[in-house]
Amino acid sequence: MTSSTTLPSTGSRKPIARRSNDSIQREGRMASLLLSPTFIVLALVIMYPLLSAVYQSLFSANSGLDANGFVVEGESFVGFGNYAEIFAGAESGRFYNALWNTTFFTFVTVSLETVIGVGFAVAMNRAFKGRAFLRAAILIPWAIPTAVSGLLWRWIFQSNGIANDLLNTQILWTAEGFAAQAAVMIAEVWKTAPFIGLLVLAGMQLIPEEVYEAAKLDGANAWKQFVSITLPLVRPALLVAVLFRMLDSLRMFDLPFVLIGPRKSSVETLSILAWDESNQLQYGTASAFAIILLVYVAVIAFVFIRLLGADVAGDADAKATKQSRRKISQAQKETR
Repeated sequence: MTSSTTLPSTGSRKPIARRSNDSIQREGRMASLLLSPTFIVLALVIMYPLLSAVYQSLFSANSGLDANGFVVEGESFVGFGNYAEIFAGAESGRFYNALWNTTFFTFVTVSLETVIGVGFAVAMNRAFKGRAFLRAAILIPWAIPTAVSGLLWRWIFQSNGIANDLLNTQILWTAEGFAAQAAVMIAEVWKTAPFIGLLVLAGMQLIPEEVYEAAKLDGANAWKQFVSITLPLVRPALLVAVLFRMLDSLRMFDLPFVLIGPRKSSVETLSILAWDESNQLQYGTASAFAIILLVYVAVIAFVFIRLLGADVAGDADAKATKQSRRKISQAQKETR
């Protein structure tokens, strides 16, 4: 009886391992087949416009008169002439000013949004009466469209608006200078801090309550619990939220455009500069601005992920799964 029960178990290990590998390959092929429509759509809506922008950035619009005095319009191939004009041309100062404004707005607003958003998450995670009302009130600014938010804050920052009445001043918030930059940053933080708070709240709700109870038994106060438990455990969600906000802020266009207006040097960003060039029918230069912004955003995202280790694509889980599979296969080989 013992031999009849042990022989099938020893002889069936290799077929079981082969079947598991075959099932994994079939699942991979099925996943690729199911994801192929998504890849096709992404290629149409992302890759084609991107390649078109790169191609368009190599041309420059020109117009003039021919030998008979007729107006001639068209495009001429200039290679990297548009890029050289942007970095070292007569209007290069405007580009560097827009680059500085974009970087300044991004790092200041994202820093403030991170601090305020984490505070929102801690407040929304507390169990108290009226928590549902607090969550709804915090998320309302994020739900408002950016253009509508810009109009709302433009009304607040008028010369005779609420802001000057509360501060008892006569600041021209929607003109030029640092006041305009402060108005844009205040409106941006007010609108998007709840986004970070929402993602951090989702991460905080995954923390087991037993961890906090054990910390209380060890004598840890609320601040120590926040620093030693909450922040380390919500770090992956927080890093992803900050990365998304950085990428969004680097492309800032609609809020300063609606709140302050175009061609305002103190709030002009790279996106506004690209729009202004396209509005002047300089599509080659506008495409070059867009490509430069794309490369800048990609570099910032790469540095952020490499330095802080934000797990955006779930690579950590994939690596852990691969390591566990390797351990299982090694254990199976050792038992044979």
